[in-house]
Amino acid sequence: MSVSIDITGLRPERVAIVPSPLAELGMALHALSEPGHHPGLQGWVTSVTARLDPHLADRMCEADFLWRTTFSDLFLPYAGMPDRSTLPGATFAEDLDLLDKLTDEQFVDSALEFTCAPGYDLPGSGVLSDPALHRRALDLAASRGPRQVRFTRRLLDDPPRVRAWLRRFLEDCDEAFFADVWARVRHPLAADARHKTELLHRKGLAEALASVSPAVTLDERTARITVDKLAEGRTATADGGLLCVPTSLGRPHLMVLHRYGWQPVLHYPVGSPESVSPPSVEQLALRMTALSHPVRMRICRLLARSAYTTTELAQAHGMTAPEISRHLGVLKKAGLVTTRRRGRYVLHQLDVTVVARLGSDFLEGILR
Repeated sequence: MSVSIDITGLRPERVAIVPSPLAELGMALHALSEPGHHPGLQGWVTSVTARLDPHLADRMCEADFLWRTTFSDLFLPYAGMPDRSTLPGATFAEDLDLLDKLTDEQFVDSALEFTCAPGYDLPGSGVLSDPALHRRALDLAASRGPRQVRFTRRLLDDPPRVRAWLRRFLEDCDEAFFADVWARVRHPLAADARHKTELLHRKGLAEALASVSPAVTLDERTARITVDKLAEGRTATADGGLLCVPTSLGRPHLMVLHRYGWQPVLHYPVGSPESVSPPSVEQLALRMTALSHPVRMRICRLLARSAYTTTELAQAHGMTAPEISRHLGVLKKAGLVTTRRRGRYVLHQLDVTVVARLGSDFLEGILR
């Protein structure tokens, strides 16, 4: 599973790596709504929540589906501009002005992404012009509770009013807590963008993307970027550009905006790099499958305590050596078991470090 970006014909000058204050506010709202996704931000979340005005906190809950699940494409409005190469604003106010430039159809479709987007990366009519999508949005909102129904009705009936409400809310968030956050993170984000831009110019797009995340790869032969995620999607730069937006608050999320007709965007976390590269989605699937078999679980129990030969494992489990070898092969392919030779004996042992990381690796993989 992956999200792919076809970059056929993409000119080097159309690749941009630029921070965005509005995207960072979107991630801040997400972290405040889902602190479990971001254990490294617990202190900041507690501090902001403790001093947040109750009225602003209520307004934050009113439309939290725009940022709780991940965050809405509304926080990347420059990607929706017709030229497909507009860059984020240099200031928060400039980013909000770009948000105002989205059409009502773009705004509503983006706001309802998590309730009525059957063809996110495919062409189709918008929710304002399609009665079936209109009904679907209200039906799905009903399953999520009365607050979301109220907001969805307002959004469908009077988009300009909701747009004004959202801008005022974001401005109030900036005044309440985000201006301090942006003052702290904008310089490190700008430094990261400069570094990756220099890498792009000196060593090319493949090296620059590899520095964004090990989960991002470029096949220069097919002119295709692949982002290893537990999701499927596709998009193309076509006659537009490719935008990379760094975030200091985003780990472990690696977002890919692949909405049909919009400029592709990679929204990637910086800072606090992992000590090892995270496993691919395929590796995670192999490891979870390998550990799901009761025989292999019992083998792991022994191999966690000491190294054993295939013959010893066969005797311990009352099985034949070929049967044990097949189970060991699955565990080794998943990277869970190491093998070393001692004289004429081959010893197998569980890699406890890899197994210990599996829980956090799995969580990061599904949140990526």
